[in-house]
Amino acid sequence: MAKKSVIMRQRKRERLVLRYEVIRAQLKEIIRNPRSSAEQRWLAAYKLQTLPRDSSATRKRNRCALTGRPRRVYRQFGLSGGVLIMLAMRGELPGIQKSSW
Repeated sequence: MAKKSVIMRQRKRERLVLRYEVIRAQLKEIIRNPRSSAEQRWLAAYKLQTLPRDSSATRKRNRCALTGRPRRVYRQFGLSGGVLIMLAMRGELPGIQKSSW
């Protein structure tokens, strides 16, 4: 189980990403647009740098929904490997069986 502070920090990052995603997209579009003047690009880059670091989507980390574990998380389920196996063995995940041949 991950520490509560780490899980809460991750949730804070997710909220910041949602809050600033439109602003970030607009600023990046100005920077990428070849019709923008050099001054507009510089100003957009400056504003982008002044946004909170945690508002960047690359700062997010996939975590297990039950334990908060950051590694071996399956996107389809949002669970770490150990929890996924445990729930599958108990039959709590519909459509998943232990393979045998």
